[in-house]
Amino acid sequence: MNSFRYTEESLPVLEQLPQPMAVYRTKDGQVYAKVFSRGFCELFGYEETGTAVKDMNADMFRHTHPDDIPRLNAAIAKYAQQYGKFDVYYRTKRRDGVEGYRIIHATGETVDTENGERTGIVWFMDEGPFQDIPGLSEEAAFRQTLNNMLREESMIRANRYDGLTGLPGMSLFFQLAAEKKKELLQENSQPVLLFFNMSGMKHYNARNGFTEGDKLLLDFSRLLSRTFGMKNCCRIGADHFLAIGREEGLEETLDQLFRETETLNEGVSLPVHTGIYPFRIERASICLACDRAKYACDAIRMGNQSQYRYYDIGMREKAEMRHYILTHLDQALEEKWIHVYYQPIVRAVNGMVCDEEALSRWVDPELGILPPAEFIPPLEEAGIIYRLDLYVLDRVLEKIQRMERESLYVVPQSVNLSRSDFDMVDMAEEVRKRVDAAGVDRGKITIEITESVLGEDYEYMKKQILRFQEMGFRVWLDDFGSGYSSLDVLESIRFDLLKFDMSFIRKLDEGDNSKIVLTDLIKMATEMGVETVCEGVESENQAMFLREIGCAKLQGFFYERPISLETILERFREGTGMGFENPQESDYFAAIGRVNLYDLAVISGGEDSFQNVFNTLPMSIIEVQDNMVYYTRANQPYRDFMKRFFGYDLSKEGSAFPGIMEGPGSNFLRHVKECCRTGRRTFTDEMMPDGSIVHSFIRRVGVNPVTDRVAVAVAVLSVTDVMDGGIYASIARSMAAEYYHICYVNLENDRFIEYSNPNAEEEAPVENRGEHFFEVASEHAREWIHEADRERMLSRFTKENIIRGLNERGSVVETFRMTHDDQSMLVRLKITRAVPDNRYMVIGVSILG
Repeated sequence: MNSFRYTEESLPVLEQLPQPMAVYRTKDGQVYAKVFSRGFCELFGYEETGTAVKDMNADMFRHTHPDDIPRLNAAIAKYAQQYGKFDVYYRTKRRDGVEGYRIIHATGETVDTENGERTGIVWFMDEGPFQDIPGLSEEAAFRQTLNNMLREESMIRANRYDGLTGLPGMSLFFQLAAEKKKELLQENSQPVLLFFNMSGMKHYNARNGFTEGDKLLLDFSRLLSRTFGMKNCCRIGADHFLAIGREEGLEETLDQLFRETETLNEGVSLPVHTGIYPFRIERASICLACDRAKYACDAIRMGNQSQYRYYDIGMREKAEMRHYILTHLDQALEEKWIHVYYQPIVRAVNGMVCDEEALSRWVDPELGILPPAEFIPPLEEAGIIYRLDLYVLDRVLEKIQRMERESLYVVPQSVNLSRSDFDMVDMAEEVRKRVDAAGVDRGKITIEITESVLGEDYEYMKKQILRFQEMGFRVWLDDFGSGYSSLDVLESIRFDLLKFDMSFIRKLDEGDNSKIVLTDLIKMATEMGVETVCEGVESENQAMFLREIGCAKLQGFFYERPISLETILERFREGTGMGFENPQESDYFAAIGRVNLYDLAVISGGEDSFQNVFNTLPMSIIEVQDNMVYYTRANQPYRDFMKRFFGYDLSKEGSAFPGIMEGPGSNFLRHVKECCRTGRRTFTDEMMPDGSIVHSFIRRVGVNPVTDRVAVAVAVLSVTDVMDGGIYASIARSMAAEYYHICYVNLENDRFIEYSNPNAEEEAPVENRGEHFFEVASEHAREWIHEADRERMLSRFTKENIIRGLNERGSVVETFRMTHDDQSMLVRLKITRAVPDNRYMVIGVSILG
């Protein structure tokens, strides 16, 4: 069928008519504008008819009063489908920005064209401005009558249509959707119900304001109307929409919808999550299909891109479980089906239990043990998780009281809170009241909040965290590093502890990059004065690594699984329980544990004089009591150093040795004891039997208030060989396990001395002297550095770049891969100026693995 076309003679005539009129074409139940008169353009504020046609076809209701859109749309739909006459009043604004709404009376009828198409002609009459205050004249009284009529009709239709978008309300949509479903089945098409969620609307409103948010919702509703038809869509509240359509070609339709959504509001839009319920699974009611489509939508976890998901039978089983959880929560709490278990958190430096985390398990009389992942999400979604969290707190308070009666040390207990807790009750006040009523010290309760909780309403949660802390509760950030905003969070919220997500621990065995990242993050937290704990520890190697890099606390199955209070008490009666830390010693052990044995800045306490030293020098923590010395912690270079010079094996931390008051080491111990007594930092030089001199630095870390043990941090700064004047040969030997190469370079003439130990079993490092250092280094780089890192290192490892880096930052650090004996290993290179002669630089290449 050919489209209706106006003749060249009639088109200018119609467009120049002074009366406001329009010609519309109807096709497949839709209405399209064809021609607007000059009078129409003047009435609605258009400069020319072409713009009017384009604007009205893009969005016919753009300037219509929101309350009148449902009525006007229903009249147009009836006009397009049933034909006949058209008669409606509505309010609209002019396109050119003239203030206020005007009342428009639109009348029209359909006519048949010569080629058989239906065409509608509509005339428009301006009934005057819309006013809330009735006038006294007949004209004003008439306008007020129209106003009253519009208000009354709007109130009637408001119950059936959404006030913002003009889409059918939920009750009307359910009726229309049932009819559409029946129609599609009669056409042998498969109907589907779709649930749409504009992900991140709360943050969008917070950033851009509610006006912009409403505009985005309105634009999206119009997009849905164009895609599925207006009577086949529904806004059920907030940023949630429904639609019914056919399954054939649905995925292509949704892909197009997602692409168009990205362009809404000039590209300032949001991703759309879509749940799909195919009625072919089961001929469910529209209401039940809506619930199932929503469940499929909620199963989408990634929030940064538009995507869809189909409902399946597995989801139905989850839905049934969800229903069971919600309907049996009261009984589960009353009859204590929910058991609270406690997983110990161990102080890295002493192996004692310093905290415990309370974890809930649902032990159902019919279903057995339900893991937290099965019952916590439904409670969170329903907004009633606060009842479980407060129940757990009550059980924890009972546990503390029981432990006190048993005369056991009581360590802080951490309780997890959910985001919805803070929406349902004043959580900070609820916790305070219960803790105070139980007579428990507030310092014994720790609040754990996951990083994902903060994203929901950042500023609000920031205030709640501060309230807890002001009341005397500690607040931990749980699952740190699991999201994208971790570092941003730390800039504005002061947490008492960071709990690293167990994904960090799982990756430790995958490669050295993970070790580097975790080491730097723990160092950062320590420098901020924030304690750290790593969860998911499952092996001795993981625990040893975490101790060495200064992780304060450890948690995982390597130490203990979550156990009940009765099991804890039973083990203590039998003498098999893990020891609880004496709370009076907690601050002392915390001070020892937070020292990073691979960061000399912790030893120096921030003094500028230590900027130009290697950050992996031999370091240890020594405890002194009476005439005994206890090596509590030591890194690998220090263990190698002690074994070579003194024959001490420090492979087991906590090793005890009698104080040496004569011979090698006696001068060092006298300085250690003096530091213990006075608290003053000190340097010491100790002559070794081979004539070399060990230069050490000592700083007091803390005093145990219970045992009077004093802890000091020790760093071996250098070893000078007096016999030949070499500065770094002996320290290279003691640190052979740590450094692959050590070079001493004269920056004025490029002469160098290199000490290397390619074979760990050799007794002493190999010394090599040469000239033209940077040329030699470039040749070696091309031969030894992995090809993936070669060009990067060659471009950076120039004399000019290195001197610039030393001047600007005090040191240059690079990490790269080196190939040796057909094996690839990850190494770290650090360059500093030699002290005190800045004409020289020292280069160390340490093996990371």
